[in-house]
Amino acid sequence: MSTQIIVEQPDSTAAPIARRLAAQHDSLWVKYSLISLTLAFCTLFLILPLAVVLTEASAKGFAAYRQALVNPDTLSAIRLTLLTALITVPLNTVFGISAAWLITRFKFPGRSFLTTLIDLPFSVSPVISGLVFVLMFGAQGWLGAWVSTYDLKVIFAIPGIVLATLFVTFPFVARELIPLMQEIGKEEEEAALSLGASGWQTFLRITLPNIKWGLLYGVLLCNARAMGEFGAVSVVSGHIRGLTNTLPLHVEANYNEYNFAGAFASASILAALALVTLVLKTLLEWRQAQNRR
Repeated sequence: MSTQIIVEQPDSTAAPIARRLAAQHDSLWVKYSLISLTLAFCTLFLILPLAVVLTEASAKGFAAYRQALVNPDTLSAIRLTLLTALITVPLNTVFGISAAWLITRFKFPGRSFLTTLIDLPFSVSPVISGLVFVLMFGAQGWLGAWVSTYDLKVIFAIPGIVLATLFVTFPFVARELIPLMQEIGKEEEEAALSLGASGWQTFLRITLPNIKWGLLYGVLLCNARAMGEFGAVSVVSGHIRGLTNTLPLHVEANYNEYNFAGAFASASILAALALVTLVLKTLLEWRQAQNRR
């Protein structure tokens, strides 16, 4: 009677399944490690500073907080900050739309150089940006004699603050619109023009609706930077209390004088602006994602 020996063959699917499970385990480990690291970083450098500002602003009670905000110097700083943003944001919006239209719709020599030039304020220190205007319009600057002749005040006055803020904020709208308009293309605009629409009609009815969310996003970031700019404005303002101190400069002045209630009360306005900007930014990004589906 013969005996049959049965040799079991290894399951050929077991090894790939094991490798997949191991890879999945490794990817989950990496995923949750990165999530933990990101949350820790955001908590340490973003959430905690904002919480400290809001806590310190209300540490002495609502009466002290209100008194710090209604201080004449604080109100002057708020007005100057709003005025600066009110001037620079519309100008940067017009420039950003014009520059994006030019770069994405026309081919000309130096187009890449112009794009690089728009990015220049991102790479230049704000302090250097302010110093440039001092060297141009200061008493010993290139245009200092001309400014003195016509009794114009640029440095240590509102025009200098506006110019410095304009310089550091003008890339925001343009850099948001340029890639967006490149992605959209110009087929719809060419079709409208071929059907007899004017350039202005094409812009209002075709281009503007297509870029409106990106435009609002760029304007939002531009406004936040204009209101929060410190370095460039600090150089050209002269720190004249009640005249050329914007809100960030007013915070520094109060803090240096150990007026912590006034400093943190003013800083809370900027912190609130940052939170509002974050919420609006998230909503705009969500709307952009919805429109692309």
